[in-house]
Order: sequence, then C-alpha cells, then structure tokens
Amino acid sequence: MKHIFVHHVFFWLKEPSNVEARKKLEAGLQTLGKIGEIQEMHIGIPANTDRDVVDNSYSHSLLIIFRDKADHDIYQNHPIHLKFVEECSQLWNKVKVLDSVDAMK
Repeated sequence: MKHIFVHHVFFWLKEPSNVEARKKLEAGLQTLGKIGEIQEMHIGIPANTDRDVVDNSYSHSLLIIFRDKADHDIYQNHPIHLKFVEECSQLWNKVKVLDSVDAMK
C-alpha cells in the first residue's frame, strides 16, 4: 500500500430512506469499477459505530485506490465517471471528497 493515491468520497442523499434512490446511487457507483485506472474500490454504508469521533451521518461512501495522481486525474475526466455524475448528482445534497497520498516516503 505504498505510494498510492486514495480517493474517498462521502455522499449524503437528499432522501436517505428512499430505497429507489439508494439503489440508483449504488448501481451508478458500481459502474465506476469499469474504469481501468482503478486498482481497488469499495462501496460502503455507515458502520454501526457509536463514538463521539465517528461521523456516520452520510448515506454511502466510495473508496478508490489509484496507483498515482495521474491515474486519479484520468478517472476524473473518464466518460463513465462523468456519466455517473450526470445521472446521479440529483440524488445527493452533499458530497465530501478526501484525497490522500503517503505521508511516509
């Protein structure tokens, strides 16, 4: 796991209890796995953890591992990613992105 680029996205759905909206977002997120630059990908929902330091207010998370920033940049402009944003952005009212690289080189 050295020298990787981590892209972590959190989504807050407008209607978090709407089953159809959840399914549509999950289906859209799954399409992103077809992008060749992705090394690993995880689609998640909040874990059942109840601690003061845990924010589990989001609806879904997406964790993607890239080899490097160049692969991340390709992903950002990839037609599959752009289509996902176009087709699913009306489902959420907030998105937070956390990108990171190795601290210890």
